[in-house]
Amino acid sequence: MTEAMLKPRRRWNRRKTQKWLIDIAVVIVLLIFALPAIWIVFTAFRPGNEINVTPPVWIPKKLTLDAFGALFGLNPGYSSGVPVMEYLRNSSFTALLSTSVALAVGTMAGYAFSRFDFRLHLTVFLGIMLSRAVPGVALGLPLFLVMRRYGLVDTTVGLALVYTAVNIPFTVWLMDGFFRQIPKELDESAYIDGCGYWTAFWRIDLPLALPGVAAAGIFAFLAAWNEYQIASLITKTPKSKTFPVGLYDFTSQFTVDWRGMTAMSVLMIVPAIIFVILIQRRLTEGLTFGALKG
Repeated sequence: MTEAMLKPRRRWNRRKTQKWLIDIAVVIVLLIFALPAIWIVFTAFRPGNEINVTPPVWIPKKLTLDAFGALFGLNPGYSSGVPVMEYLRNSSFTALLSTSVALAVGTMAGYAFSRFDFRLHLTVFLGIMLSRAVPGVALGLPLFLVMRRYGLVDTTVGLALVYTAVNIPFTVWLMDGFFRQIPKELDESAYIDGCGYWTAFWRIDLPLALPGVAAAGIFAFLAAWNEYQIASLITKTPKSKTFPVGLYDFTSQFTVDWRGMTAMSVLMIVPAIIFVILIQRRLTEGLTFGALKG
């Protein structure tokens, strides 16, 4: 075999080797970033005698569901005493309600900002965006005072309203960008065919912007599901507490039930993963639909 014939094969082998090295490096970096989550999962399933040992036991010698049984009161003679189902109900209600309202309002507002030029257009848009720039810690006291005045402290409805207000600016900004990528000629063609503004939005623009709706939905849901600071101020009792606030039920003056806390953390992760997987499916469908329509 001549040297000229060997050069392409050597280049191909070199590229293949580089690809494998890059893949290995990416996997290592991802494992490093995922190590805290992996440790939480292992701690939730490990026996109690492996929790605080020195040196730490990295891989559990035996997997057990005792921590989850204690959460739900299934272990005879021992229960964590934490109302997990109430926290699950509160977290699901606040996250789903705030996400639905934020998506509905943010999508229509983003469409209006991208398609119509009205008075004070830029001023209103910048005002909405600047409201997102206020740090969460600065909103704590005003929010608490407003919620207390209207009797919304320690209620899931009040917490959902706060999350809705916090998520709307990002949703408006994101959907405005997606709608601007859709050619206005499509709307003009729909108007010529007899469609009104609402029909053009519902039948033409919204299906093409479904990837943006999915992305905004993922952000809004996770922001509400994992939020702690505002929830710790507004919620006081199990009737309104969410998962992040409920995690502190495992702490006492001198001890921390790390295994129970990590077990509840795993329960927090599962619904969020399911929601993201479902929305990602819609994201792919929206991308495909938009390509076919375009």
